Amino acid sequence: MEDSKPAPAKAIRPAVNGSWIIFVGASTGGTEAVKNFLLGIPPSCPPILIVQHMPESFTASFAARLNSLCSARVIEAQGGEVLESGTVYVAPGHSHLKIARKAGAYATELMKTPPVNRHRPSVDVLFDSAAELVGHNAVGVILTGMGKDGACGLLRMRKAGARTFGQDEASCVVYGMPREAALIGAVEQVASLHELSRRVLAAIGMTKA
Repeated sequence: MEDSKPAPAKAIRPAVNGSWIIFVGASTGGTEAVKNFLLGIPPSCPPILIVQHMPESFTASFAARLNSLCSARVIEAQGGEVLESGTVYVAPGHSHLKIARKAGAYATELMKTPPVNRHRPSVDVLFDSAAELVGHNAVGVILTGMGKDGACGLLRMRKAGARTFGQDEASCVVYGMPREAALIGAVEQVASLHELSRRVLAAIGMTKA
């Protein structure tokens, strides 16, 4: 089961105002890119929300596979979960995933509204909610993928004070989404897939150890 691995008790705490939250978007080639990114993330990480373009019949098994490989707990978002450190929330293939406020903390929210950039879930929907609600305590990461989903949302995140990262061309399967984001000035740092998790952790004052 994808929720069978609890994070260490000392690591679990709700994300509140002022807490770091990491937002990740990916498409073509993203299943391996997301896995490699998460392998570099410690179990005490801030909450991480992920949109990977993928049919709904595959997202639960994708989350379960990541959970079996990664230090952090990985689940498919069901909507309404209060965000906790040490936990990664993967968007289900049938709904947009966004962040919402809930009783002084943050929670997942799912929406079956029309596709954005021809995708549901859409990276832009997730990133837009990060810009609106989390601002300078957000980190945005855009990984390999075809098209431009997430580029404008990442720019809105950067304008709101977030730290933003893009995968470099050499390590992408398809240098589409990160390229579009870089072209419009949305990406603060470009890094190889091998370096991305370390760069993100450094930006929020953490290490993997």
